[in-house]
Amino acid sequence: MNILGNILWLLLGGIFTAIEYFVSSLLMMITIIGIPFGLQTLKLGLLALWPFGHKVTDTGNSCGCLCLVMNILWIILGGFTICLTHLAFGLLLCITIIGIPFGRQHFKLAVLALTPFGKTII
Repeated sequence: MNILGNILWLLLGGIFTAIEYFVSSLLMMITIIGIPFGLQTLKLGLLALWPFGHKVTDTGNSCGCLCLVMNILWIILGGFTICLTHLAFGLLLCITIIGIPFGRQHFKLAVLALTPFGKTII
């Protein structure tokens, strides 16, 4: 079922979302300061490419204050709007029964989009 869900996800717009994340990741990695943010956007792009069957979890080791500071910067510099966008699409898709699995994937992306530092995809 995961493979069918991922194929439908790609055909119905997931590929465009992933490409947007990959392009923005490359643009962020132009500067040295943007590399950590570009890596997190790359993580979002990989999840947006193939979301069914993956989980977002906290990393086992605590990265401490650095993760906290980076997550706060991420939220201020655009992570909050990315999260709200995924939440809006998730709510919109959950209106119909057929859209509920796709809405749940957007909710998964919203969790990662809000605070990506210190999280991993399994």
